Amino acid sequence: MRTTTTDSTSPATEPAEDRAAALLGLLPTAAGRPTRIGLVSGGLGTYWPQFPGLLPQLRESAGYVARRFQAMGTEVTDAGFISDAQEGAAAAEKLRRADCDLIVLFLTTYLTSSMVLPIAQRANTPVLVIDLQPTAKMDHAAFDTGAWLAYCGQCPVPEVGNVFRRAGIPFRSVSGWLRQESAWRRIEQWIRAAHVRAALREARHGLMGHLYPGMLDVSTDLTLLPATFGSHIEVLEFDDLRHRVEKVTDAETRERMDLARKIFTLDDTVAEGDFAWGATVSVALDRLVDDFGLDTLAYYHRGLDGEQHERLGAGMILGASLLTARGIPATGEYELRTTVAQLASQSVGDGGSFTEIQALNFEDGVVEMGHDGPANLAVASRNPLLRGLGVYHGKRGWGVSVECDVQHGPVTLLGLGQDADGSLSFITSEGRVVPGPLLEIGNTTSRVDFGRDPGEWVDEWSATGVGHHWSLSVGHHAADHKAAASLLGIGFRSV
Repeated sequence: MRTTTTDSTSPATEPAEDRAAALLGLLPTAAGRPTRIGLVSGGLGTYWPQFPGLLPQLRESAGYVARRFQAMGTEVTDAGFISDAQEGAAAAEKLRRADCDLIVLFLTTYLTSSMVLPIAQRANTPVLVIDLQPTAKMDHAAFDTGAWLAYCGQCPVPEVGNVFRRAGIPFRSVSGWLRQESAWRRIEQWIRAAHVRAALREARHGLMGHLYPGMLDVSTDLTLLPATFGSHIEVLEFDDLRHRVEKVTDAETRERMDLARKIFTLDDTVAEGDFAWGATVSVALDRLVDDFGLDTLAYYHRGLDGEQHERLGAGMILGASLLTARGIPATGEYELRTTVAQLASQSVGDGGSFTEIQALNFEDGVVEMGHDGPANLAVASRNPLLRGLGVYHGKRGWGVSVECDVQHGPVTLLGLGQDADGSLSFITSEGRVVPGPLLEIGNTTSRVDFGRDPGEWVDEWSATGVGHHWSLSVGHHAADHKAAASLLGIGFRSV
């Protein structure tokens, strides 16, 4: 039986999206740096004296493009309008210093590849080429050569693509017209991908405790993430947490319990002492994250016979769930790569919840998914539940666990796979969460329909090398993850 202990402002009857927003509004959100976009517009300077009205028209288009990027909430470094190779080199130096997450080359008319190659080479940043002619088509009867040249941005795209390939530079492009919203949606996808690159480039990943014994798929080379993404791994001890737990006051524990009552529904199985312990550990976890400047945290400690470190490991779930809700994924079982996937998931959509396969339902055609321990409240379809557990399955310890089901509708799985050569890949699959019976055992659970026999889906998903944990987010984002993999220089697979 469940006992609701939320206050009168609890959003229990609101739609799932509104409830999630209200619940998360009670928590301070982790503030990352803005995504940095570099912009260069250009055309061939030979044209300007020949067709005096052309350059002002192209500059006007460049201004419109800059404003669209600024409206996306990015930090835009506009290197200006280039007309020759010398100006291109100067723009390259400006963007090199800006250290952008993505550089956009706006080809307003024909230009030579020598004007833009230095930008891609020297900035050491992924490049997106866009060519957006003024309108959907030319007015052939009224146009002269100067008017036509404003529509000639597509002309150099194959040339730039050829030169990039010969220079070993990945080529990406979006062709369209200036106010074509479908073209801008394709551009926005690359901006979302840049959000992922920005999040992973400077992320500080905490790794506390030790590997869950025998989980070989979870084991990660600690040099691999810095080498691949530029991120940092902070190796922590559970004693780092113990030291901070010892400093938590009774008043701070009570305050955290009051916050939890506003966010969670408490089941009758929750013991007051276990609830207080989880709240105490939660306060200490916040301090640990702040002290080490962490963007994610993966943890596990086995412990023995109720000793202090076992109790610390068992008391993590409440605090880890609140951290995840704030945008700092905190995940059990020492799952470093999954916390990276969760961080990537929340950069482009809602959620990024720790997930694995629970069972298959062949009658309903669904894969039942979830995980014990920390949950991502952004994916919850209703107020999440705190359930008291006398034993954690597969782990030592006892205490409070978080239980919730996932919003019905489209979802995306994202795993970070590692191959025999050590290289990383984004691995995705899109499905839909559908209603139906769920286990009530202190887990985050969902029934995902992939539109096919669930056994066949499991076989194909497992063959990707994804590992047995991944991130689940609300919405369909496989295309965003594919674009992000391109910017990150890693592989991509989709089921």
